[in-house]
Amino acid sequence: MSKRILVISTSPRRNGNSAILAEEFARGATDAGHAVELVSLHDKNIAFCRGCLSCVKTLRCVQRDDAAEIVARLKEAEVVAFATPVYYYEMCGQMKTLLDRSNPLYAADYAFRDVYLLASAAEQDESAVDGAVNGLKGWIACFEKCALKGVVRGVGATAPGDIRNRPDALREAYRLGREA
Repeated sequence: MSKRILVISTSPRRNGNSAILAEEFARGATDAGHAVELVSLHDKNIAFCRGCLSCVKTLRCVQRDDAAEIVARLKEAEVVAFATPVYYYEMCGQMKTLLDRSNPLYAADYAFRDVYLLASAAEQDESAVDGAVNGLKGWIACFEKCALKGVVRGVGATAPGDIRNRPDALREAYRLGREA
């Protein structure tokens, strides 16, 4: 059965390592027959959450920027994959800002059930991704109908394209997309 899958590449760098992981996940999901949309944040204008909580009552943010459209797509997706570079042992700021701005979904009837994290890091040790995993788990804990279904730990990737030297990470991203 075909699912609506949203892959969000949160890197500020075009064609970065996490973007390559996002593309592999999307390719696997497409090959499995799913309806896949890949969104990149590198050219999006997404402001920080103001903490006004108006969105809890109105189910929409008072700010008018690119976040509203992405959050609307997120609401309709059955599967969501977030791809992020790891900066200082945590998800990138763009990803965290988008997660904060998804607050209108908290009280909404969102469709997503399965969430994936595709992370790239310069550090060689796979534990370098733990902070990003924990951060995403904190977001997931607020959405009780969904769960973290898989993580790709693409470590040892510093310069753009280095992830291509990690065929295991590319295969894992593809596999998770195919099995989503």
